Amino acid sequence: MLLIPGSAGAADAPLPPLVERLRQGVLLFDGGIGTEIYGRGVFLNVCYEELNLSRPELVEEVHRAFLLAGADAIETNTFGASAPRLEAHGLADRLREINAAAVRIARRAANGTAYVAGAVGPLGIRLEPWGPTSVDEAVALFRQQVEALAEAGVDLVSLETFSDLVEIQAAIRACREVDPSLPVLAMMTVDEEGRTPEGVPPEWLGRKLDETDAEVIGVNCSVGPASMLPVVEAMAAVTERPLAAMPNAGIPRTVDGRMHYLTSPVYMARYVRRFVQAGARVVGGCCGVTPEHIRAMRAVLAGSAGEQRARPRIVVAAPRGTPHPPVPAEQRSRLARKVAEGRFVTIVEAPPPRGYDAGRVLENVSRLAAAGVDAVLVPDDPRVTLRMSPLSLALLIVRQTAGGSGRAGTLEPVLQYSCRDRSLLGMQSDLLGAHALGLRNVMPITGNAPRPGQPVWSPATFDVDAIGLTNVIARLNRGLDVGDTPIGGQTRFFTAANATVGAPNLDEEIDRLWWKVDAGAEIAVSTPVFSREALARFLERIAAFRVPFVAGIWPVSDLREAEHLAGEVPGIDVPHAVLDRLARFDDPADQAREGLAIAREVLEAVRPLVEGVYVAGHHDAARALELLDGVVGRAVDERRTFPGRPGIRSGGPDAG
Repeated sequence: MLLIPGSAGAADAPLPPLVERLRQGVLLFDGGIGTEIYGRGVFLNVCYEELNLSRPELVEEVHRAFLLAGADAIETNTFGASAPRLEAHGLADRLREINAAAVRIARRAANGTAYVAGAVGPLGIRLEPWGPTSVDEAVALFRQQVEALAEAGVDLVSLETFSDLVEIQAAIRACREVDPSLPVLAMMTVDEEGRTPEGVPPEWLGRKLDETDAEVIGVNCSVGPASMLPVVEAMAAVTERPLAAMPNAGIPRTVDGRMHYLTSPVYMARYVRRFVQAGARVVGGCCGVTPEHIRAMRAVLAGSAGEQRARPRIVVAAPRGTPHPPVPAEQRSRLARKVAEGRFVTIVEAPPPRGYDAGRVLENVSRLAAAGVDAVLVPDDPRVTLRMSPLSLALLIVRQTAGGSGRAGTLEPVLQYSCRDRSLLGMQSDLLGAHALGLRNVMPITGNAPRPGQPVWSPATFDVDAIGLTNVIARLNRGLDVGDTPIGGQTRFFTAANATVGAPNLDEEIDRLWWKVDAGAEIAVSTPVFSREALARFLERIAAFRVPFVAGIWPVSDLREAEHLAGEVPGIDVPHAVLDRLARFDDPADQAREGLAIAREVLEAVRPLVEGVYVAGHHDAARALELLDGVVGRAVDERRTFPGRPGIRSGGPDAG
């Protein structure tokens, strides 16, 4: 029976090592610490891990409730006590203090009667190839927290609610670097279909976790017991390691502004028997699982439920479809073919309208197409204001130009696609749908954060950045999604990278451009430039990237627009000489003519350095064509080669 913490008999005999204990029988963990804290009136905008310092008695009360319900092991209140997550609350410098306090509280509550597991959750940041954080950096961040937990005296480390195999492998590596003898429980999270958020099926998940040296592997959180059971059964067929199953108490419901989990203790307990029979040696709960649920589970385990069936062994082939070489670039789009052939290209910006009527934009596009412009770039509004979605406008342009003849049938849209407020799964869905409807040219951008003063209900969320999305597109071009699951064929996207020639931190910008090219970008398109010298310096630094470069040119309409670009738009450097030339004129019409003349001078100056030009800004077709007069007509048969930048890399990032 469970000894009540603080009783005379507590801790009379030391607990056996975890692996030995698992041979003796099923280990029952606690439930949702966060759920219990929330139920005691602490709202979600509070850093729950900080409560280890400010309200230790509340945290200990939660631990004791689970112990009195029959838990054999409790987790420390440290799920989000890694440096990146604490930094969001301004608490990163108190990482060791918070983790150590959590262990002290849990040990005091357990009093030697239960195992204390140091809870470690995901870092909350994207790892390569989907984000900027390297695996080594992630290992170092995990090691900080694991060191603090180990030094404070945890019995094991519980890695929980991970969705990325690369990240949980980094966390396991950190645990081994800190103390190879410290047991590790490694748990991933899955969706209702039993797959990770990246699409990894349970058999492959079990196999990959089996390849780690974690003592216990399993799944937790996100789904209820009914959805988790098939996952445990599938994992049991591919591993001999002890398995863990810690589901949520079903799906939460919001009542009067508060979340409630409605799955009953009896229902949860019924599935404990099934988990054990499927091969689980560690059971418990996650979100919504209360001491009442744990008490019901204990009652089942105390009865006759502990028998395990013999595990059926199956050989699981990797679900990874064979990655195919990308389709040669010249076969992906007309724009890609022209770039691959070394022809000078022309692109004009076509911003989405503020309403649903795209007639004027499409009229401008028709004029550009008739004049021989190669592509229009549909921007994702950097000002974060309401407009028609760029994807919708791009598809309208695809539909309009698909039936064109002659020059009108050669123009294509380039979709600027922002990562802001989009999930990784949603972005893949958008891209697959766009490809099915004929879109071929894409420029991933990270997207801007909200401007100061925007409503608090419009926060920015970023699942990946432009580098990560470029990796995603490269994988789709090989016929696989981010979980390496075949998508039924290869996409044929031609991927552009945004390049900010006037970036305040130029070294970082050049590094990011290289990472985009390495990930699969096949052409770079710059923000507007007003200086040949600045562009030449930038191109010299990226000469080894071997990527065709399209220079942005902005024919400013008046002095006010030029001053706005110079003073308020990051990454655009407008020389004082340009402002002085415009300031000589009082008449806006004269300023517009001078702005066009300046743009023509810049175009002619940079043209020998680049493989194309991009007319940026919200201009009508007439002004863009006036700037490109003579350029479009001569570009048709003009072939270009430049030392150091021989053109497109048809094989993508794996070529050569």
